[in-house]
Amino acid sequence: MAPLRFFLLAALLPLFLACSSDKDDGQTTPAPEKPKPYELAIPATLPRNFIIPADNPMTVEGVEVGRNLFYETKLSRNNTISCGSCHQQQLAFTDGKAFSAGVNGAEAKRSSMSLANMLWFSQFNWDGSATTLEQQAVKPLEDPLEMHQPLPEAVAKLQQTERYPPLFEKAFGSPTITKENILNALAQFQRTLISGNSRYDRYLQNQEVFTPDEVEGMVLFMTHPDPSTHTRGGNCGDCHGGVLLTTRTFHNNGLDAEPQDIGLGDITGRASDKGRFKSPSLRNITLTAPYMHDGRFKTLEEVLDHYNEHIRFDTPNLDPLIMEASNMPNGTSLGLTAEEKRKIILFLHTLTDTTFINDKRFSNPFN
Repeated sequence: MAPLRFFLLAALLPLFLACSSDKDDGQTTPAPEKPKPYELAIPATLPRNFIIPADNPMTVEGVEVGRNLFYETKLSRNNTISCGSCHQQQLAFTDGKAFSAGVNGAEAKRSSMSLANMLWFSQFNWDGSATTLEQQAVKPLEDPLEMHQPLPEAVAKLQQTERYPPLFEKAFGSPTITKENILNALAQFQRTLISGNSRYDRYLQNQEVFTPDEVEGMVLFMTHPDPSTHTRGGNCGDCHGGVLLTTRTFHNNGLDAEPQDIGLGDITGRASDKGRFKSPSLRNITLTAPYMHDGRFKTLEEVLDHYNEHIRFDTPNLDPLIMEASNMPNGTSLGLTAEEKRKIILFLHTLTDTTFINDKRFSNPFN
């Protein structure tokens, strides 16, 4: 009988091992799926020389968390406003106000800037006070005049929700929310806000025909005037040139003799930077009124009137590109005609990207 018992045990041993193996497999926690890399679709007319931070690679899951957070009112102290309150998609991510309203109706110190094409910028805010999108988000989130909530409090509120821990786990590998990953997700989403399908873009690709007035307006916009060669120009391209419609530089454009808000000068502490502000992109400019850092001009006509007739030449640090720009020999103003101003504004209307302001990828996921 012993040989038979041995034979039966030998025959049954693989079955026991198989069952044991199946039990172990059932108890093994599967490895979480890795986030999927986010593939940016760059329009043909826009540059390829952007940089994604190595410590915040873009993923499909990270962008989705960022989109949710961008429209999340729990990031504000009283749960009433979000980033999207001051950066509305239909207005090219501005809000139509001279000074944006924060919690409890408090007014911010400056007008909200458009968030289009931030992928190509390395200095943010009107005064260049942030050098990354991750860094930029801290101020509006915590500023008492804006969302007025310390990041640790935002972390605690989001951690208590059903929505966010699973989203953060998919994007960053852990359901534990951190302030760093809040900032990373917001930055990832903002890098997807790319605008490059205006009539101007299609014109550059020979897919759109401009009217003669639009063409002349474009030439005036891009040209620095030179009376010695009878070259008329609007001098706009000196600060708003290139396909991004900004040189991404800082200028004092003669708004005030003694500016109360000194812009870049407040960041650098240099007297030569007093009154200098970032040159914003003019893409979608017809949607982003009012204009300037303090929203003082309601219309594009008022903006052109300023540059043409109302520059304060007595302001310190007036930009040389503006100071010596005139269509008249030894002129003391730009000297554009009413017809030339009208044509420049016609060109500015070609910079509107209706695809961008209707793209569902950028819309409020809570609606």
